[in-house]
Amino acid sequence: MSLLASKSPWYAAGKSIGLLFFFMLTGLYLDSYHFVKITPNAQWYANAVMFIVTTIVFLQVTKRCKEQMISAILIAIFGEYLFSIVMGMYTYRLGNVPHYIPPGHALVYVAVLYFSKASAIIKYKTQLEKVFTIFIFIYALVFLIFKNDVFGFVMTIATLLILRNKPRERLFYLTMYITVAFLEIVGTNYLCWKWPATAWGVFDFLPSHNPPSGISFFYFLLDLGSLWIYKQRHKLAWARMKNIRKIKNKTLVFVN
Repeated sequence: MSLLASKSPWYAAGKSIGLLFFFMLTGLYLDSYHFVKITPNAQWYANAVMFIVTTIVFLQVTKRCKEQMISAILIAIFGEYLFSIVMGMYTYRLGNVPHYIPPGHALVYVAVLYFSKASAIIKYKTQLEKVFTIFIFIYALVFLIFKNDVFGFVMTIATLLILRNKPRERLFYLTMYITVAFLEIVGTNYLCWKWPATAWGVFDFLPSHNPPSGISFFYFLLDLGSLWIYKQRHKLAWARMKNIRKIKNKTLVFVN
């Protein structure tokens, strides 16, 4: 059964976000402090499994998603070395950028994309957006009150304010926020990486938790970058799609 065409929201969610969450729990375990006790080469096992899974997913997605996955990996390589190694925004267990991280970004991107584009999910788009928004605000508020996570709360509010004027992308980014929150909680609890006590370890007026609640704000740069690269490679097709959208919108206004 096609994920995008499925009429069951549970099937669509399970085959996209559900499988991704399961892979986060099991894949990151291979780079955790638990697995290090078994073998000193834990990170290489995580790298190998990631490349196998990424290859399987890459072969199954559409041509457009293949391009976006490649773009996501390239942008993630640059971003990870900039934010982690150069700026010290966060630190990985071995002080490096694990090879499994860039393709991991691509997997997160494509899973969230397929979830938000599935017809069974779009049917409940408005309800999901409301539920996700309330959950995200409460999640960030709890981190602010009990973990003094000012940095994460500020990024969360910024995210929600930006999404007020992004109805077309809202479900995608709300889902991305929740997915990244889960990813960060798993990764930091496994001690795969850690965040400093303040924003970037520099701004003392922005206390942060490990992890900060709204860190998915920076994932938006990856998403926007991947989309921008795709647009540049397919300018004519993108312009044609925008014209079709305008015609549809005008038709709806005329009918109403």
